[in-house]
Amino acid sequence: MNLLTFVNFYPGHYPVICLRNKSIMFKKIAFLILFLPGIAHAQSSAIGQRTFQYRDSLRDRPVSTEVWYPTDADADKASTDPEYPFIRVPTIRNAPIPLKKFPLIMLSHGTGGGRLNMEWLADILVQKGFIVAAVDHWGNTYDHKTAIDFVTPWNRAQDISFALTQLLQTRELDQAIDSERIGAAGFSIGGYTVLALAGAKLSLESLNNFTETPLGMKEIALPEFPNLKTMVNKEEVRASFEKAPDLKDKRIKAFFAICPAIGQGFRSQKQFESIHDPVYIVGAQSDSIAPIKTNALHYQKMIKGSKLLILPGKTGHYVFLNEARDQLKEKEKQFFMDDKTVNRHHVHQQVGNEAAFFFLGILR
Repeated sequence: MNLLTFVNFYPGHYPVICLRNKSIMFKKIAFLILFLPGIAHAQSSAIGQRTFQYRDSLRDRPVSTEVWYPTDADADKASTDPEYPFIRVPTIRNAPIPLKKFPLIMLSHGTGGGRLNMEWLADILVQKGFIVAAVDHWGNTYDHKTAIDFVTPWNRAQDISFALTQLLQTRELDQAIDSERIGAAGFSIGGYTVLALAGAKLSLESLNNFTETPLGMKEIALPEFPNLKTMVNKEEVRASFEKAPDLKDKRIKAFFAICPAIGQGFRSQKQFESIHDPVYIVGAQSDSIAPIKTNALHYQKMIKGSKLLILPGKTGHYVFLNEARDQLKEKEKQFFMDDKTVNRHHVHQQVGNEAAFFFLGILR
C-alpha cells in the first residue's frame, strides 16, 4: 500500500480519505510531461554545496546558512566525509554556480535541530532543479540551546527573511536565484515558521493557555530540552513577542509545512486572513510530538484552500530527520530509529517528491 494518504476537507463534511486518486495522478502525469525536459536536465546535474556565515547585527545573532544547488561540475568530484553521521547524496563543496536562474526554497529545521538535519529534502529538490538554503536558528539548535530561543519561535521567521535578503545580495547567488520564484519548507516548529512567513499570526495568550492543560504540558515536554518550562521567564517571552515585527514575507510564494507545531496558538481563522499563497501541510498519524489533531489537522482546517497529506500507520514525528548511519542511530534511537513497519527512506522520497511537485506547480 502506498504510504501516502490524501485527506481533503469539504465545508460541512467529514474528511474524505483516498489512496492514489486517479484525478490527482492524471494531473501529475500531465504536469510531469510538460516539465519533464527541465526536470531531466536538473537530475543529470551534480549537487554543489556552500556555507555562508551571515550575521544579523540588528538582532545580534548569527544566521549560518547552507546552500545546495545544481552545478555543471564533474559529478565524479562529489564526495561525503567518511565521518559524516547521515546518509546523503555526495556533493561538491564550493562547486561553480551555473549562469542561469533557478527557483529557491528556504528551509527551516525543527526545534533543537540544525540546518543539515533535512538534507534529504534539499537533495531531492536540487535534483528537481531548485536551489535550497537552510539556516541555523540560533539558540534553537542541537549544539547551542538557550531556553528563551526555544520558546520565541517568531525569531525563526525573521532568520529566514534575513537570510533570504542576504542570499539575494550575495555575489554569484544573485545571478542564479530567480527572485520571483521563492518558496519555503519547514519541519515541526519549522513548519510553524513557514506558516508565519505566509502570514499566520500567533496568539501568545492562546498558546500559553494551552500549555497549562494536560495535553499542552505533554506537547511542551520536548526531548530536545528537558525541563524547558521551568526555565522560561514568561515576561521575557512576552516582551520578545510584542517587539516582533509582522512576519509575513511577500517574496515567498509557496509554503510546505511538515508536522507543523504550536497549532493551539491559533484559535480563529482571522489569524490566517493574511495568507493568500498556496499552503501544503504534511502530518504523521503516529506523531506524539506535534499530534495531528492539535496541529496538522487543525492548521489545515483553519487555512482556507490548504492541502493536507497524512502519512498513516506508525509513521512518527522524527521520520523527517535524515537517515542516520548505524553509530548515530544506535546512540540516538528516539530520533533516528522508526517502527519496523516504516521505511524512512521511502517516506523521504515520497514526501520530497510531493514537495517538488507542489513547488514546481506554483513557482513556474
